[in-house]
Amino acid sequence: MTDLDLLHFEQLKKDVQAQYLKEYTPSYDDISKWKGIDIIYFQEDLRKKAKGNISEKSFYTYFKNSPVTKLPRIDMLTLLSVYAGYNSWYEFKKQHLFAGEMLQEEQDLDEENRKELEKTVSSALNLPNEENLLPKKDLDTAKTTDLQKTITENQIVESKTFNENIRENNPVIQPKKSYQRTIWIAATSVFVVLLGLLGFKDEIFEKTYTYCFTDADRNQKVQSTIEIKVIKENESPLFFRIKPGECFHYPSKDKSIKMQISSTMYENLEINRNLENAPEEEIIELKPDDYKMAVYYFSTKDVKGGNAVEQFNLIRQKRKQLENLISNDAVITQVYDSDIYGLESLDKQDYITLVTTPTTSLKNLNVIEMKRDKKGKIISIKFKISTNENNQ
Repeated sequence: MTDLDLLHFEQLKKDVQAQYLKEYTPSYDDISKWKGIDIIYFQEDLRKKAKGNISEKSFYTYFKNSPVTKLPRIDMLTLLSVYAGYNSWYEFKKQHLFAGEMLQEEQDLDEENRKELEKTVSSALNLPNEENLLPKKDLDTAKTTDLQKTITENQIVESKTFNENIRENNPVIQPKKSYQRTIWIAATSVFVVLLGLLGFKDEIFEKTYTYCFTDADRNQKVQSTIEIKVIKENESPLFFRIKPGECFHYPSKDKSIKMQISSTMYENLEINRNLENAPEEEIIELKPDDYKMAVYYFSTKDVKGGNAVEQFNLIRQKRKQLENLISNDAVITQVYDSDIYGLESLDKQDYITLVTTPTTSLKNLNVIEMKRDKKGKIISIKFKISTNENNQ
């Protein structure tokens, strides 16, 4: 990557912006100020014209900052170049050359030349001749072997004489040493066993409890994400996120457990269990929250009809249903998968417009949290639209 490549990318962003402004009127002409619905419309147009997509995270990384300090991947550069009307990233750079700039078309040739050079240098190396070293090595080995043999023979004779003297002069010492050695081995073995029990006592006395969740009305597994907060005495809570349809496995050596269970479409539930006589497997029923389910359904419901009239009627019906379910003062937040831009607040009408616009992105809408007041009106919604470069 060169500084010129970064300058070319800044040019490409302007061409992409100009291409989009030919047919659409976003809230701002400057692409770095786009957010929310503007990004969704741009992603939709990119999928239609260039047959590809970029995620919200990539958009905020490369379009919200100017100038950028790093270049996107080549597939993203090519995708944006095609959208702007060029065949490739290379063609775009070729038509936007700076003064004195030259593009290298044969980059692979340099790699081949480098490999050929390495091969030539390697073949030209003069390695030492092992045959010239062999006689000297054999001679040294022979000498060493003779020396070791002589020393060994002397040691055998001396050792034998020494052992005979011990047996003649001290006949009682050997049994005493053997007895002490046996006691020492036995004591060491007991110590090792006790140390092992002490080190793995948690694993030995620990049991794993399994909790599965079913819909109280439908008698089937809960098909939405469940969040569990385990409350421990004198400790910070433990948080777990359980995928749709999966069970919660909790290893513990405690005598009791306290859990707070929440989900986007079910009523919150608190569980207290005495683990001394509790079963290792248990099924917990969650009661559906009709208001949460209704808002989630109408937020993600497809409004694409068979013709323009049917589609218009579906959109109008969907808007009316959401108007009745959501409070006028509701706090609505969109969460972005980006280190640069994390949250965005929407009012009620912006949210309804967003979820009644027939775009591909809505199939990835995920309601993270939803709260309602005593009258049943939704007063808080937190949602996220999960996207990546592979979504079509």
